[in-house]
Amino acid sequence: MRPLKITIAGAGIGGLAAAAALARDGHSIRMIERASAFSQVGAGIQVSPNGMAVLRALGLENELRTETVRLAAVRLRDGPSGRTVATLDFGRHAGDLRWQLSHRATLVAHLAAASVDAGASIEFGVDRALPPEGQALEGEDLLIGADGIKSRMRALVDNESSPFFTRQVAWRTVIPDAWREPVVEVHMGPGRHLVTYPIGDGQRNIAAFEERAEWVDEGWNHEDDPDSLRAAFAGFGPEVRRMLATVESVHLWGLFRHRVAGRWVRDRKVLLGDAAHPTLPFLAQGANLALEDAWVLAAAIRQHDLPEALERYQVLRIPRATRIVDAATRNARNYHLRIPPVRFAAHAALKAASAIAPAAMLRRFDWIYRHDVTSLEV
Repeated sequence: MRPLKITIAGAGIGGLAAAAALARDGHSIRMIERASAFSQVGAGIQVSPNGMAVLRALGLENELRTETVRLAAVRLRDGPSGRTVATLDFGRHAGDLRWQLSHRATLVAHLAAASVDAGASIEFGVDRALPPEGQALEGEDLLIGADGIKSRMRALVDNESSPFFTRQVAWRTVIPDAWREPVVEVHMGPGRHLVTYPIGDGQRNIAAFEERAEWVDEGWNHEDDPDSLRAAFAGFGPEVRRMLATVESVHLWGLFRHRVAGRWVRDRKVLLGDAAHPTLPFLAQGANLALEDAWVLAAAIRQHDLPEALERYQVLRIPRATRIVDAATRNARNYHLRIPPVRFAAHAALKAASAIAPAAMLRRFDWIYRHDVTSLEV
C-alpha cells in the first residue's frame, strides 16, 4: 500500500500505540491532542500479557521492564477483617506470561517516544472542529478517533453513546510505597472494594470503588477530599486505614456503563480504544484493549487496501471488545457482596479453589491473557 496521510485524534495509550505502529510502516502520522500536555492523572495501570504482546512487537518491552514492576501474584482479602481469602500465584501457575505494573505516565512516555522516533508528530492544545457527518476528509486518507470516553469522533461514525451511571464511584491516588511487594491486593467489602499495587519509583497505586446513589460526573479530573475516601473505608482493616492515612490528594469519578459502538468505521473515519468500547475497570483491560486495537488496525492497513483493512479491523475487534466489556461489568458484583452469609460462602469457595485448583482460577481468563493479536492472521 502507498503511504497514507493519517490524523489521529487523541494522544492516549491507544492513539500513541497506533501512531508508533503506523509510522513504522511509513505512513505520515499527525496526532492532535486537546490537552496542553500529557497528564499525570490516571496513576497506576496494569499491563496484562495481551497488552505486553503489543508492546513487545513495538520494541518497548525491555525498556518497560526496567522501569515498572513485574506482577507476582494477586491476593484477595476480606476488607473488614484483613484476612486473606485467596492468592493467585502468577509465577507458579502462569510463569510463561508477564504482567507489568506501571504508572500510566511511564507507559505514555515510552509510547510517545516510540511514535516520534518513528516519524509521527504530536500537536498539543489542538481543539479542531471535526468534519461533519458525511463530509469527506480534506487532505487526509484516514482519521482515527482515539479521543477517549467522551469521544466527539464517535458521533461521526456510530450513534452517540448514551451511558448510564452504574451507581458506583472510584477514587484514584498514589502514595509512597513502603511495602514494595509485587502483588496486587484486592480488599473486598460490602458495597465497596479497594485495589492497591506498586508501580515503581517508590510509589503505590490505590484505586477504591464504592456503590452509591449520588450521581458523580465521569472523568479523571475531579478532585475530592481525601477524608471522603478515608470515611468510605473506615470499616476496613488496619492495613487499609494505614495506607489511606498517607493520602494527600485524590481524584474521584463516576463509573458509567457505555455500550460498545455497533459500528467502528465510516467514510475513512475509524474508532479506537475507549472511543469505541469504554469499559469498567474491574478487569483492568481498558488500556490493554486499546493496545490490541492499535496493532490490529495497523496490521490490517499493512495487509489490505484501505476499505478492506478497515472492515477487517471492525470485524475482528467488535466481538472481543464486547465480550471483555461485558465480563468487566459482571466482575464488580463479586467484590461487593453485602449479605454476610453470601459473602462467607463466596469467600469460602474462593479459599477452597485457591487451595485445591489454583491454576484453574487463572485458566478461566486464558481467553483474555493468552490472546496475542501480533500472531493473528489479519
